[in-house]
Amino acid sequence: MTGTLFLVATPIGNLSDITFRALETLKTVDLIACEDTRHTRKLLNHYQISKKLISYHEHNETERAEELTKYLLEGKNIAVVSDAGTPAICDPSFRITNQAKESGIKIVPIPGAVAFINALIVSAFPTDSIFFGGFLPSKKNERLSRLSEVQNIPATLCFYETPHRLADSLSDCLEVLQNRKTCIVRELTKLHEEIIDGNLVDLVAKKLQLKGEIVLIFDREIIKNPNAEIENTKSIFERFAELEKEFERKVALKKVAKEFGLSKPEAYRILQTKKVN
Repeated sequence: MTGTLFLVATPIGNLSDITFRALETLKTVDLIACEDTRHTRKLLNHYQISKKLISYHEHNETERAEELTKYLLEGKNIAVVSDAGTPAICDPSFRITNQAKESGIKIVPIPGAVAFINALIVSAFPTDSIFFGGFLPSKKNERLSRLSEVQNIPATLCFYETPHRLADSLSDCLEVLQNRKTCIVRELTKLHEEIIDGNLVDLVAKKLQLKGEIVLIFDREIIKNPNAEIENTKSIFERFAELEKEFERKVALKKVAKEFGLSKPEAYRILQTKKVN
């Protein structure tokens, strides 16, 4: 008789955010596969659980998936956990899940925390239709391309981002997605949890420097300026480039600021981000 593969969600920060069912599962399985054995050991020690751990991360996922599948076929029950949140949501477990399914092994999800879902519900943006895009690409051209693919999806947009790329990513988001209500959520459930609300234009101008785990949530609606004399498909960067062909730079800056409902210093700061990037 084959074993069962359990995909167990763990806390994204606060250790109290784990279900009774998850704890019971971790206590009863034969083996726990995890990204970082040291990190998972802290969770297990907190709940006085003693189990054999095996590393399972993006660098050894292929070979480990084969090894774990063999154990499952031998009848062992295995729990897969990520360092935080639900396995397979921007974390390893796809290969073992895929191989287990192809091998006819029973797969059981043990629900729990998901960072982007919790960020979404505190954003106060519509939740009837959402798009989760994982981490935005690290390279600018790839990031712009990815944003172009999703800009017209009629849904609230959710992404993960790293602190060192945040300012560049927000600038690219403004260029492609245009000005939208935005919610930046960082360090969910942790000591320094923070929720930053604003429109994308203002957030780009602030050149935010944040630390920790970051989730970006964008409203589906573009903020329209009733006094604007530009097409809705134009970004501030595109419009400034057009105006600069007709007027001196200072005049073009003044006009684009007025069209987008910004002060001249705000418009200048936003346009400077493109140069920096």
